[in-house]
Amino acid sequence: MDSYIVLDLEWNQSPNGREYSNKDLPFEIIEIGALKLNCDLEIVDEFHRVVKPTVYKKMHFKVHEVVQIGIGELKRKGVPFVEAINDFYRFCEIDDRNKKKIICTWGNLDLVELQRNIKFYGVENKFEYPLFYYDLQKLFNIRYPNGEQDRIPLERAVHMLGIDIRRPFHHAFDDAYYTARVMQRMDFWPVSEYYSLDYYRVPRNPEEEIYLHFSGYSKFVSTLFDTKEEAISDKHNSDLICDRCNRMLKKKIKWFSTNQRNYYCIGICPEHGYVKGKIRVRKNDGKYYVIKTTKVVDADVFEEVRQKYEESKIKKIIKSRRRNAYNMGDV
Repeated sequence: MDSYIVLDLEWNQSPNGREYSNKDLPFEIIEIGALKLNCDLEIVDEFHRVVKPTVYKKMHFKVHEVVQIGIGELKRKGVPFVEAINDFYRFCEIDDRNKKKIICTWGNLDLVELQRNIKFYGVENKFEYPLFYYDLQKLFNIRYPNGEQDRIPLERAVHMLGIDIRRPFHHAFDDAYYTARVMQRMDFWPVSEYYSLDYYRVPRNPEEEIYLHFSGYSKFVSTLFDTKEEAISDKHNSDLICDRCNRMLKKKIKWFSTNQRNYYCIGICPEHGYVKGKIRVRKNDGKYYVIKTTKVVDADVFEEVRQKYEESKIKKIIKSRRRNAYNMGDV
């Protein structure tokens, strides 16, 4: 049976600003908190480690304001990161492949920073690849849609569900506890199919490319390319397929971009109607990959995309005219 590891982290950063950060470790983990839940979402074990800092020997003032931990306390109570992560592996029973453990976090940053710290300290990354996990913040927003903001803070979710507040927020173990309580209290099972994919490690060859299908949309993660242009122009990446019947579609609106990061298109499936494609270009270790989602949409969404397409054409024309004017010396 599945079990769940609800994880939360706190981290420090350069107290002197981003320009003084260690490029290989911009965020140094200073606390790890986790709870283990069984298949019935009951808490069966807990984990907590304070981590001794080695990179940033002073606290960033904003971090100190939030977590209320000083460097002196970290040095006195902390253990080396290597010791902490190996203890965490044992807590997760990471080497027991017969017991499936699903990591759960509030948001999509903790696993990225945990693996970045793992790499920095030269520890083996024992998490499965590809690494699927539950972003409970995303699931909460699916379960309780909120038009005002896409991501509801943990403290607000706790209040919304009427969970007793007996601990402070913004400590790793306490936030892990509240995340677990939200998971227990929210109607989790109807949204449990919407797991997330960690992008710290991405496909390194076509054989590792990832195809995912959910109720309502599909997702594809490509291998790496040397340039963004290669990633966008690759036929495999730019094909549009209906997420319901897997039919290759002819594009009514070809791929276009409004900001050089996100690309859109619209195709028409003879059985399911309009299908929207979206490509996000991401960078990993100096190379580029794409995350492509496809989704059957209605006429209103088609019209929104069509308007964006027309606006992008006008912007291209204006930009081209300005460039020509500049080259001719009129500006």
